[in-house]
Amino acid sequence: MRFFVTGEQNRQLLLNSLIMMFLGYVLLLWISNGMMYFHKMDLTPTSVVSYYLGSEEDFTQPRSYQSLLEVSHFHLFAMGMLVLTLTHLMIMTNLSVGLKVGLSASIYLSAIADEAAGWLVRFVHPHFAYFKIASFLMLELSLAALIIAVSISLLYARRKMQDK
Repeated sequence: MRFFVTGEQNRQLLLNSLIMMFLGYVLLLWISNGMMYFHKMDLTPTSVVSYYLGSEEDFTQPRSYQSLLEVSHFHLFAMGMLVLTLTHLMIMTNLSVGLKVGLSASIYLSAIADEAAGWLVRFVHPHFAYFKIASFLMLELSLAALIIAVSISLLYARRKMQDK
């Protein structure tokens, strides 16, 4: 990552290309994350409650402790690595320090909140469905903002290389 700090990104077209391909991969993850959410629920609290607590009308069972634990186990590691990588790339851009701090806090908090929200709906109270919806939307917006910020920074660096 030192290539951002030292300005080497202006001389490293291949590395910039690899990071852009990674961001394309993350964009596909972002799209599939939304598709998975909307396959299971929508942006109404009723659908979230039905997904986590089950529905007699749809003949679905409540999410089990074990299934939530298995999903959380994988997500906590995978999202942690993704968020660390994206924020690390974003920190090396020319964005203002305040924006970097805001985006970093937003993505970490929303990723943790999104993971915790399902547990809260299932085992604490159905009203946490609102929290689940808000945390999902915040996670998606934060991911999109990081993808866009790093992409624009890399495209700007490419343009500077081509102008030389």
